Amino acid sequence: MAVRPTEEVVQTLREALVGVGVVLPSLCVDPVTGASDEPFALVELGRCNVRTAERLASVLRGERPAIGTHVVDVRDGRLGEVMGHVGGRVQLRPVAGGREWDCPPESTGPAPQADVLRARVRKVNKEGHMPC
Repeated sequence: MAVRPTEEVVQTLREALVGVGVVLPSLCVDPVTGASDEPFALVELGRCNVRTAERLASVLRGERPAIGTHVVDVRDGRLGEVMGHVGGRVQLRPVAGGREWDCPPESTGPAPQADVLRARVRKVNKEGHMPC
């Protein structure tokens, strides 16, 4: 089996991670081993925030949908962020804030990016209003 170049492997890993909703901003070829005489450079996974680490762990555990992703509860059309998985159900929180609810995983669908953005803007606008 031929070994692919490290740069190609890093790009493949980046695409696979993005495909499951995980972005590792520091993902790259390790510059020290990449510049050395070693036949195979190391891959630098880098540092990430706790939300990214939690999402990565959720994906690796095979949880669907993964923690941190946005989904639609197809039973009633509500948009939510996946906060966890308990007892075979998905825990969702409204993007604009509010009370969490449980949903069977089979009743979740992908959330349109435009809807997620709209809900986030609504939340920011709501938080920006000062009481008189």
